[in-house]
Amino acid sequence: MQAWKEKYASYMQKQKQPSPVPPVPGNDKISLSLKDNKEDLLTRLGQSGDLVVRDFLLFGRYEAALIFFSSLVNQEQIQEYILKPLMDRSAGHPGMPDKLADMSHYIWNVAVQVTQGTTEQDLSALPPAIVKGQLILLIEGSSEALMLDMRQIDIRSVEQPQTEQVIRGPREGYVEKLENNLSLLRYRLQSTDFRIEISPLGTRTQSRVALCYLDNLADPKLVAEVMRRISIIHTDGIIDAGYIEQFIEDQPLSPFPQVQSTERPDKTVASLLEGRVAILVDGSPFALIVPALFNQFFQTVDDYTERFIMGSLIRMIRLIALAFSLFFPALYVSVISFNPELMPTDFAVAISGGRAGVPFPAVLEVLIMEVSMEVLREATIRLPQMIGGALSIVGVLVIGEAAVSAGLASPITVVIVALTTIGSFATPAYNTAIALRMLRFPLVLLAGMFGLYGVMIGTILIINHLLFLESFGVPFMSPYIPGKWRDWKDTLVRAPLWWMRRRPSFLYTQDSTKLPDSVPGTYIDQILQEGGETGERFPTDHDPARGSRNQ
Repeated sequence: MQAWKEKYASYMQKQKQPSPVPPVPGNDKISLSLKDNKEDLLTRLGQSGDLVVRDFLLFGRYEAALIFFSSLVNQEQIQEYILKPLMDRSAGHPGMPDKLADMSHYIWNVAVQVTQGTTEQDLSALPPAIVKGQLILLIEGSSEALMLDMRQIDIRSVEQPQTEQVIRGPREGYVEKLENNLSLLRYRLQSTDFRIEISPLGTRTQSRVALCYLDNLADPKLVAEVMRRISIIHTDGIIDAGYIEQFIEDQPLSPFPQVQSTERPDKTVASLLEGRVAILVDGSPFALIVPALFNQFFQTVDDYTERFIMGSLIRMIRLIALAFSLFFPALYVSVISFNPELMPTDFAVAISGGRAGVPFPAVLEVLIMEVSMEVLREATIRLPQMIGGALSIVGVLVIGEAAVSAGLASPITVVIVALTTIGSFATPAYNTAIALRMLRFPLVLLAGMFGLYGVMIGTILIINHLLFLESFGVPFMSPYIPGKWRDWKDTLVRAPLWWMRRRPSFLYTQDSTKLPDSVPGTYIDQILQEGGETGERFPTDHDPARGSRNQ
């Protein structure tokens, strides 16, 4: 307790002192006095519990000091590869310079065993380097400091992404460390055209942001536009990739995301091969992919790792679930309230019998159940994982049964809301599922006021809004509108991989060819091409049962 009282008194005394004028970068040179340099750095860095100043004798001759943050470096490596060789007092130091001005170069080339480092003569450049995890070596009588990269941050291991799980595909996901994420990309994309631009962003956090693209593939105008939008971001902190997404998207007021986020490196590599650009942030396990179109948010890795027939079927089921989650409650309200004659007689009698004791109109009944379901879903997400699953199951069963028994909702309404919720769960992209959940409520209100005309008006407004959106100059509804036949091969259904020989035309890539026309695909490919553009045909003496030519 006494120690904290002293810290409190020291802090209050410091607050009463006038703030020092920040030095101008480039005009503050390192002094020849080691003591003055240490005092200046301690003043700029402040009194932090993890700030370490290690004084020692360099080669047993010169006074020196190491300054670093213990929470950002590996102290065992510092002791083994830096302090141990620098404190060696033996006479075996061949080529040691007599001038201290050349001592930093000798230490870097002969003594220490570090992969990255540089020298610095500007004192104002040392504090930012220290807070990034670098180690500073100062020597008495030398006006040059040696900055050594010893940063090491403990991170979680690479594991399967929680938000994008697949049945068949890689089980690796991004982690919070940028170097690990870039290594996952390099491992899958071993191309000399792969470019990574890294620069800090955020005046206080100085978070490293990496821009990834294929040099001879991506449209240079797209790469330039992404760089331009990132360059105009002026904020004090970038904590996650979501911060950058909100700064660079075209229409911030739209409920639909115009930037795709993913935890999967394989999905990022697939987007880079199409000509898109990826953005990664140090400290975030998500990558941003631009441009992002409406069709992308309903595609998964399973669509491509499975055979095209199964992938197309799963994608169509997913699109049906999308229609359920958006239009089902509104259609139910409009038919019940305005057009009951559209239902078969037996079905209408059954519904009217179930709603006999419900005191609310259909629109209010659906809204109450939808709001209750959204509250329950949000509570399930925020609760600890061990009890969240149990609460969701018990909550749905108990609340649904109790609402029907109490006459607050009819059984058919519970079924409609349940199907709607399940349909929203089938949407792969979480942010797109949220957009559909938001739009469901105004559609229900329009259905309650105008019936099917209200649903039609709401649908037209949503479609017009989607047609208005763009993502980095590309229409959001591409390739539907405007569309080309070759781009429709990967929309509602997924065509065979050997049939998708061209990259999307709306990305304007420098190389549009994925599979040359001269490369045969299968028998079906040859039939569709009427013998192929090269005029080649499969041999007539081929035996499909044996898989080889008859001799």
